[in-house]
Amino acid sequence: MPEQQHQSILDAAIHCARECEHCGDACIGQMPECAKLCRDCAQMCWTIAAYISRDSRFIPHIVNSCLNICQACADECSKHDNEHCQKCAQACRRAASEYQKVASLAGVA
Repeated sequence: MPEQQHQSILDAAIHCARECEHCGDACIGQMPECAKLCRDCAQMCWTIAAYISRDSRFIPHIVNSCLNICQACADECSKHDNEHCQKCAQACRRAASEYQKVASLAGVA
């Protein structure tokens, strides 16, 4: 899974990680569950980005975990009306959609 062939997945992972980092920071102290999920999601998306960048053979094995975390984060963030949560939810849904494509192609979905 060379990086060049999967630029959209890499872009989605990085965008999601950044939005989750921002949202998690903004939610600390006010919405602890949101902050926790955002931090978990950011960590997994950074991990996926690294695996894609180095064309790891383990990508299909970790996309489902990241997919589930992104979906949980999107569900939580979509409950909140503030802009950073809405942007985070949107980024999580986009990343989840990209991860689903990888999982489906690998037969692990």
